[in-house]
Amino acid sequence: MRYYLVVGEASGDLHASNLMRELLKKDSSATFRYFGGDQMQEVGGDLVKHYRELAFMGFWEVIKNLRTILGNLSFCKKDILDFKPDVVIFVDYPGFNLRLAKWAKTNGFRTHYYISPQLWAWKESRVNIVKKWVDKMYVILPFEKDFYEKKHQYHVDFVGHPLLDATSKNKGIDSDTFRRRWQLDERPIIALLPGSRGQEIKKMLATMTALHASYESYQFVIAGAPSQNKDVYESYLKEGSVVLVENATYDLLSLSDAAMVTSGTATLETALFRVPQVVCYKSSKFTFWIARLLVRHLKYISLVNLVLDREVVKELIQDDFNVPNLSKQLSTILTPESQLSFSNNYDELADKLGGPGASAKTAQLICDSLK
Repeated sequence: MRYYLVVGEASGDLHASNLMRELLKKDSSATFRYFGGDQMQEVGGDLVKHYRELAFMGFWEVIKNLRTILGNLSFCKKDILDFKPDVVIFVDYPGFNLRLAKWAKTNGFRTHYYISPQLWAWKESRVNIVKKWVDKMYVILPFEKDFYEKKHQYHVDFVGHPLLDATSKNKGIDSDTFRRRWQLDERPIIALLPGSRGQEIKKMLATMTALHASYESYQFVIAGAPSQNKDVYESYLKEGSVVLVENATYDLLSLSDAAMVTSGTATLETALFRVPQVVCYKSSKFTFWIARLLVRHLKYISLVNLVLDREVVKELIQDDFNVPNLSKQLSTILTPESQLSFSNNYDELADKLGGPGASAKTAQLICDSLK
């Protein structure tokens, strides 16, 4: 079979690469072509365009880059026509992929969607696009099945969260080896996960790294995103106190005592490594104003709190994300009592996420459908 995958960011690259590996186990003749990233490229097939060229965050940023986005969309359509896949698999990235799904279905291609857009959060009307143009939807959050089936009468398959598999492979890192490789000393580690996009990193790191002087008994370590060059982080590094590690986020989390995390998939990754965390988010004032208008019904922004339906991790959003607030919350999560509470809540979270094997389940469902 010929598979065309469309991915627009780092987390999608990870999950799509694992899906590709599972598809190969079930379909030894599988041929892949994709908009994706380095991890997909390691599996094989042809990388057409890297997600670095696709990732734009926020309303104003999308408007400024609209010509580029539309150009990428046209290029992708032509490439799909030339490749003639048996199925097009969309991975999250809704602004691009939902437009592409309509075109692909209209042009006679099978359309499968792995990792649903967060339509339960905003732009719920897009469910009608999914119902009309997506043949199969595979969801990874437990409440999404009820959202689609009970609220919108559209069948989906809940496959569990792929992070359960991805994180389980990285829990045996040797501390001494890791510290030697990245020139870290013996102090306990506080991980800084500022996001994967350049715009996010600039907004988050200045505040996160400002705390290092108040926590001299800890080492602040930035998790560098695979989509970014080292020079993006240079101005935030402090010799011996703030260090950068590249392409080693899971190894870093497995050895961290606490973390400051930009809201997104990283909050779940941090939780699955059982690391106490403070969730942070700040965007441009225009983007935040629009988002607040569109998202009124959600009580939380972090996936940890959304899945558990209560505040387990503290969220510092927009103006609340500042040095005094962040320092207060960091001190709180470093206490033994707080760490025990996090551990118990994270156990419950893992249970709700559906168990291991999401990529294998999805691959099997795709292959069964194509037969």
